Parts: sequence; C-alpha cells; structure tokens
Amino acid sequence: MTLAQNLAAYSEWRSELSNRLARFSGWLVDNELTDAQTDRRIALLLDKLREDRLHVAFVAEFSRGKSELINAIFFADYGNRILPSTAGRTTMCPTELMFDVSKPASIELLPIDSRESNTSISEYKRFPDEWTIVPLDTASAGAMQAALRHVSEVIRVDRKLAEGLGFSIVDGDTAVFRVDQDGSVEIPRWRHAIINFPHPLLQQGLVILDTPGLNAIGTEPELTLSLLPNAHAVLFILAADTGVTQSDLTVWREHIGTPGGRKKGRLVVLNKIDSLWDELKSAQEIDAEVRRQVDTCAWTLDLPEDQIFPVSAQKALLAKINDDQPLLERSRLSDLERALTEELIPAKQEIVRDNTDSEFADCYLRTCRLLDSRLVGLREQLVELTELRGKNKGVVEYMMGKVRHEKEEFESGLQRYYAVRSVFSQLTNKLFTHLGVDPLRLLTNNTRETMVAATFSKTLSTAMAHFFEAARDNLRKSREEVAEITTMMEVIYKKFAVEHGLKLGTPIAFSLQRYEKEIDRLDQWCDTHINTMFQLLTHEKSQLTQRFFEEVAVQVRKTFEHANREAESWLKAIMAPMEIQIREHQIQLKRRLESIKRIHQATDTLEERIEELVHVENGLVSQMKALTEIGNGVRDVLQQTVSIAEVRSAA
Repeated sequence: MTLAQNLAAYSEWRSELSNRLARFSGWLVDNELTDAQTDRRIALLLDKLREDRLHVAFVAEFSRGKSELINAIFFADYGNRILPSTAGRTTMCPTELMFDVSKPASIELLPIDSRESNTSISEYKRFPDEWTIVPLDTASAGAMQAALRHVSEVIRVDRKLAEGLGFSIVDGDTAVFRVDQDGSVEIPRWRHAIINFPHPLLQQGLVILDTPGLNAIGTEPELTLSLLPNAHAVLFILAADTGVTQSDLTVWREHIGTPGGRKKGRLVVLNKIDSLWDELKSAQEIDAEVRRQVDTCAWTLDLPEDQIFPVSAQKALLAKINDDQPLLERSRLSDLERALTEELIPAKQEIVRDNTDSEFADCYLRTCRLLDSRLVGLREQLVELTELRGKNKGVVEYMMGKVRHEKEEFESGLQRYYAVRSVFSQLTNKLFTHLGVDPLRLLTNNTRETMVAATFSKTLSTAMAHFFEAARDNLRKSREEVAEITTMMEVIYKKFAVEHGLKLGTPIAFSLQRYEKEIDRLDQWCDTHINTMFQLLTHEKSQLTQRFFEEVAVQVRKTFEHANREAESWLKAIMAPMEIQIREHQIQLKRRLESIKRIHQATDTLEERIEELVHVENGLVSQMKALTEIGNGVRDVLQQTVSIAEVRSAA
C-alpha cells in the first residue's frame, strides 16, 4: 500500500474518532448531562481532530532535486511536473502546500519587503490583505505550472536594501546572493508562499513544507525556530554525485541534526543516483558505488545507514507517469515512501491518540461519576421511602428531621468548600504572577533596556543569558504553584468523598515540562546562532539586539502564551468535578426532603412516589448502559492502529 493509501486509512480513523466523540457530545446534550466545561473540552477535541495536519518538510541546498522529489512522491498522478523543477534555483522562498476548504485554490504570496515590519509569518497569516493572491486552475496541469512559477520569482535591489531585509551579501562566485557590476543584488520577490491545492493527500491533512537553501533558511528564523522543529518528518536531500558538501553539512548541523534535537522522523535522501548509472559498469559495480556514498554520508552525518535512502526522483517521476515498474524499482523511491509511511503515520496517530484519550477519559469518568452519584442518591431515597411503608406519621417526621439534619450538615460543610475556593483563587493568582504574559513582558522590556544601553559584548551576552534564566525561574516557580494546587485539591477531594460520599476520583494532572524543554531548546538555539563570540565580535550591537527580540524573544512569548492557555483550562477542569458534584448533592438532598414532606402531608402518595423513583432508577440504569457503550466505542477506535505491516502485505 502506498503512502497515499496509508494516509487515507489514517484520515478514516481520525474521521471515525470524530464521529464517536460527536455522538458522545450529542448524547450528553440529549440526556441533560453536559456542562459548560465538558462542552468546551469536547468541542476543542473535535476542533483539533478537524484541523489535524501532518507536516512533512523538505530541506536541501539549491540544485539537489528537492522539488522533483516532491513531484515524484506526491504529484505523479497529474502526469507531469507540478512544482517547477529545472536546473538552478527553483524554490526561492519557503513554500507550504496544503488545503483549506474555506478558501479557493490559489497561491498566497507574502512580499519580501514585509520583513521590514519585524512581524513574523505566523502573525501575517492573520492578515490576508497583506498577501498577493494568484488563482490556481487545478483543471489544467499547464495552467498550474505557469501559476506555480511565481514561487521562483526574483527582484533586483541595491545592496543596502538586500542587507536590510536580512540577506547575507558576500563576494565570490560561490555566493548565493552577490553584488553585480551595477551594484544590484538578485533576491527572492516573495518571503513566503502558501499553495492552497485540493490534492487528495492535502485534503486529508498533509502539509508539505518546501524550503529554500541555507542562505534563505538563515534569513527566516521562523523556519528553524518553529516550522522545522515542529514538522512530523523532515527529509534532508543530498546529491549522490557530490555527497555531503560543506554547505550541506552546515544546514544539517545547524538546523536539522542538532545535538539534543529530534531524531525520529529525520530522513536523509541521497538523490540523483541515476548520475552514477554507467552503461560501462555492471549493476553490481553501480550498487557498490551507491553503497559507498551511503556509508560516507552516514559517517559524515553521524547517522545509521538505514536512515539514508538513495533514490532517483527524476526517474521515479518518469516511471510513475509511464507506469514503468522496472524503472520505478531501479529508482528506489518505494523504500523511501515506505520509511516515510512508517515514520510519519504511526507517530502522528500516537500523538492524536494520547491527547484524545486523556481528555475523553476525564470527561467520560466525570459523567460516569455524576450518573453513579444520582443512582446512589436515588436508591437511598427508595430505601427510605420503602421503609416508611406501614409506618405512622411519627416515623415519617423522624425521617424528615434526619434528612433535614443531613442537609444542614452538608451546607455547613460547604463553608470548607468556599474557603477552598478562596485559597484556590489566591493560588491561581500567584501562579499567573509567574506564568502570566505580563511578567514576561516586564522581563523582555528590562532585557531590551539592558542590551540597548550595553557598551560591551559581555553585557549583551549576560543580558541574553539572564533572560533565559529568569524565564526558567518563572516556569520553576509556576511548577511549584501547580504542585501546591494539586495537593490541596487531592486533600479536599478525599474529604468531601469521605464526609459526604461524593464521587470525585483523582484531580486531573498538569505538567509544565514540555514548556521547560522548549525554553531549553530556544536557549540552545540562541547560544548557537546569536549569543556566540563570533556573532558578538562581527555584528553591531543594534543588529544583535534586534535579532534576539525578533527571532528568540517572540518564540519565548509564544511558549508562555501556550502554557497560559493550558494552565487556564487545567484550573477549570480541576475545579469543575467538585462544583458539579456539590450542586448534584444539594439537589438530591432537596429532593429527598421534598419527597418525605409530600409523604408526611399525604400518606397515600407513598406508593406513587416509590413507583416514580423506580421509573427514574430504570432510566438512570439505561443511561449508564448507553454511556458504557459509547465509552467502549470511543476506546475501540482509539486502540485501532493503521497497521503498516498489514497494508504492506495487501499492496
């Protein structure tokens, strides 16, 4: 089975999971068992599944056949090249291929001069008026090819403007951006391109990121700080005839194979093996030469050989278009597609499964406890009323007094709950004094003032290091606050469970570890790309300061914003079970008291009331059975795996 078929199977699994969750949500509404917090959490789960994307990034220096490889893997069914693939540079700006059903087929192009505003690409995506739109005629391969050539467009500007836009201009024939005799420099016309294209794979959630070479990667830090690290798979393309060049090695070490970085889903493609095909050599000699190149690349990049895939993208594309199976086998593309499938889909499914399972399980258990609490309360009422059969009014009055006493005792115990709410509010405020965006904004402003006023390189370096130390300290203090809140809620959950029989379980857990790791990663990137002796000695203070805040500080801010949102959701989720159970217990006590009052006032209503409660009990039992079926259905889907072994044998 091909990558496309495996992706389709994954898409079906995700769709089935969405259907099961939607059924759960609808059932809660129909049975009046929902609340604002549960509604919100299920809605967020459904939104995440709906917007789920699998990101595959292709990274290479110029002229490594990257666009041809994308054509061969994804677009051969069109019978021609879709992405421009000619000698020299074709991808001049980072390009995302995706599909958004709410937009027409088109190419969105962000002008290169947008860099002057110091605004990130992700922020520009919120302002469609800033982009140039080129319609895409998907019915014509020729029209699509013509439209896609816009991605390769260049403009000529003077050297000062080019450097101001972030391009490194050096002299020499090997320079990517160099000054011509008239003093002008050829640079990309566009900063970023988004191709909205209704291809079956893209419709199923695949996003392809096609990146330009080292010089352009270096001028767009969002690529290296966000887009590449978050890609589920990164394919690094080399040329078989040259192996790992110095510029290839620089890209690998600085942006892909970084120490401590992700290894899973990072594949190396040794492209253009057809350049080694020689009619004067035997097949064995050619294979031996390919193996030598693989060995050399593995040693240079410090990778196992099974992560390096020799292919011929051009021959694979030709073979697929002409249905030439022997040529396709000789191109070796199938090995790469299989590895990509095995790396990409199971890893992505595991992420989606884990995220969905934890959220659904909490909502499901909360509903189970609510129904269980109602059933226990109802059966207590039934026992009380059954015991009143044949009893005189004095016994009824005694039972009424007993329930009234329980109600008063519970309401007295609510003072502890209100005290907990007060302490909870104080701890929450304390948490956000460390985790909030305002403290980070103050830290950022103070760091900026220190760097602007600095007269020595050491002061700049110390200010950047202090920025990260303070950010880590804020997360550490936040972690302590989270632990204190969790401990307090565990104690109060147990107290209310023992004293009042509430079904509360264990408070939902929360961890800031992923955000601490992200701060470590950004700190490491800063130490490699900005806060180095070479950078401090060769660049002006104002330039380094600007880079630090435009490239690094903005990513730290995004990390804290994500942590804020997660913490707010957790705080609501940890308090909601108590609020729901307390409200439910109050309602049950009130109903018990009202039932006995009615019996006291008119003894002949006893049997009618018992009959009513038996009917309600049967309804609750039916609800619990239906809930169990829904829960089992969701878990069955979650446990399903898009089995690569099965689909490979079926192919």
